Amino acid sequence: MWWVDIVGYAAAFAVLGSFCMSTIVPLRILAVVSNVLFGVYGVLAHLYPVFFLHTILLPINLFKLARTGLSAEARRASGPILPQAERTE
Repeated sequence: MWWVDIVGYAAAFAVLGSFCMSTIVPLRILAVVSNVLFGVYGVLAHLYPVFFLHTILLPINLFKLARTGLSAEARRASGPILPQAERTE
């Protein structure tokens, strides 16, 4: 079943890619992709601890991704941030 191995390698590369991200949104997107791929791989390869782990991690990453997106929208909706007045002493 070489295609099962391909799913496993794709999941591993998605994790590797997430470690290379410097901003949080692309990191979370790749983490979600890796969770899905590892979940599929765990079921197909009968590696149920892997499936169980990524089944738990998937909603965590989705929640954190949604929270990051919502906070970014709130920042945009609030308008530009004005610099604080400089103090003179």
